[in-house]
Amino acid sequence: MALLTVGHRGLMAVEPENTLRSFCRADRAGLDVIELDVHLSKDGELVVMHDAEVDRTTDGSGAIADLTLAELRGLDAGLGERVPLFTEVVDAVGAPLQAEIKDPAAARVLAGVIEERRLGRRVTVISFHDEALAETRRLLPEVAMALVTGASTGSAPERARALDAGMISCELQALDAAVVARAHAAGLAVISWTVNTDADLARARELGLDGVVTDSPEIVRAAAAA
Repeated sequence: MALLTVGHRGLMAVEPENTLRSFCRADRAGLDVIELDVHLSKDGELVVMHDAEVDRTTDGSGAIADLTLAELRGLDAGLGERVPLFTEVVDAVGAPLQAEIKDPAAARVLAGVIEERRLGRRVTVISFHDEALAETRRLLPEVAMALVTGASTGSAPERARALDAGMISCELQALDAAVVARAHAAGLAVISWTVNTDADLARARELGLDGVVTDSPEIVRAAAAA
């Protein structure tokens, strides 16, 4: 069966991650879902970036939480791209989105945007942070959610059910058949990150996963094939 394909920060193997350029590339490539990461700027704006600091992915330095939106906008996020707002990504692409809360403080702001823009059927809220998902569920009882896990993947099915999430997104190397079986038995979908090689994709199929998170256009095409 074809696997659900999730573009990791857009398609970061070929474009600067978490930029409008990357998200639009993923949209054109036909990804089923586009994944992105959200933080709050110093002035409370919901901006898209993976790290808590800007150093790795821009020409600036410092913590996102210490920089205003105007200051973040002045940075080059790769190939002249600017740090986008979450709402700009919503407007730029047509694909469904997975919005990963990197900072639990962003949960309330993200929930407000989802409610205001009526995005409940388009956005899945995902996070490593149980408290962020619990707050999201309190604010948005109907929104789809997924628990993201790495080293804690062994407990992912049980934690996801306790949080009323419908999916787990787990590090591929941490997944095994027992976790997948428990998740499926609990009615949870299971996807894995980050699937970037033929061997990774073969492992995902062997485990009977529902989808893969990838950086690579080649994996997108292979995963979509029956």
